[in-house]
Amino acid sequence: MTGEHDTPGPPETSAPVGTTTDGPPTPHRARRVSRWRTWRHSRPFWGGLLVTLGAVEILVSVRAPLPVILHVGLQGLAAYLVPVLLLLCGLLLLFNPSQRVFYSILSIVLSLASWLTSNLGGFLIGLLLGLTGGALAFAWTAHRPGPVPAAGRADTEGPTASGTEPGNTTEPGSRPGPGNTTGPEGSTVPEPAATADPGPVTGPAR
Repeated sequence: MTGEHDTPGPPETSAPVGTTTDGPPTPHRARRVSRWRTWRHSRPFWGGLLVTLGAVEILVSVRAPLPVILHVGLQGLAAYLVPVLLLLCGLLLLFNPSQRVFYSILSIVLSLASWLTSNLGGFLIGLLLGLTGGALAFAWTAHRPGPVPAAGRADTEGPTASGTEPGNTTEPGSRPGPGNTTGPEGSTVPEPAATADPGPVTGPAR
């Protein structure tokens, strides 16, 4: 009785545990990460994000099925109007940062107003998120690169480009001329000028 046997195939290799099969990041992915970082650093990102989260939390607390809910105004209009405006300020902080000062101050005022209109500011959580985000957005400043420092002047006391010390007029390989002597480190020191001999002093003839 004969049977058919499967031929063994090549053994399967598996990656070691804890390693990933992903290769190095592609240039397209690196460009997307760079664009995201540039966009995030060019606006009060965390301030706008906290304001937006605070507004959403206040809206959720207003719509929550709770037995005790505080509404102020006609049909609870202010309870919905304040968090909606706060949400709008958070989005404008993210997508229109040029007017961040106005939006941040308005966010702080609306967060404080939600204490009276929208369930004590979303049970205090949305109030704190809105205040923190508005303060961060107000304090945020755009990053400006500093001025490039100008090239410093060459040290007048250091060696010159020719390799000689300042004040040394003797070129390398040349001998000092008459009237000059070679000082330390190859510098030339001028010799004192010779004084003329006055000669013998004679008195008046008698």
